[in-house]
Amino acid sequence: MRFHTRKWVKPEDLNPNRSLFGGRLLEWIDEEAALYAIIQLENEHTVTKYMSEINFMSSAKQGDIIEIGIEVISFGTTSVTLKCKARNKMTREIILTIDKIVLVALDEEGRPKPHGKTEVEFVRERLKDDSEE
Repeated sequence: MRFHTRKWVKPEDLNPNRSLFGGRLLEWIDEEAALYAIIQLENEHTVTKYMSEINFMSSAKQGDIIEIGIEVISFGTTSVTLKCKARNKMTREIILTIDKIVLVALDEEGRPKPHGKTEVEFVRERLKDDSEE
C-alpha cells in the first residue's frame, strides 16, 4: 500500500476527549480517495458511492502525523474500488482501516460514465507516453 498523504493533527481536529475526531479522519480519507480516483480515472466528475465498515483500531492526539494509504482493489466499468489504511507516521500504529471504498466516474449530467481503465496508471507513465509522440 502506498501512503500518499500526511496530515498533522491540530487542535481544531480534536474531539472532546482531546483525541483525533473520527469524522475529521474520514473527511481526510474521503478527499484522498476522491483525488486518487480522479487522477486514475482521468475524470474530475468522480464521486464516492460506498464505504464499507470502518474499523477504528487506535487513536491519535494533537501533534501526531497521520499517513493515509490507498490501494486499488479493482476497476469496474464506471467505478474504481479502493482500500485504505490510516496510520501514525512515527509509530506506524494503524489507526483505521476501510476494506472497500467505491468511487464512480460521472458524465456532465451526473450519470455513471465508463472510464475504460483496467489497471493502475502512474502520471509519469502518461507524461512519458505524451512526450514520445
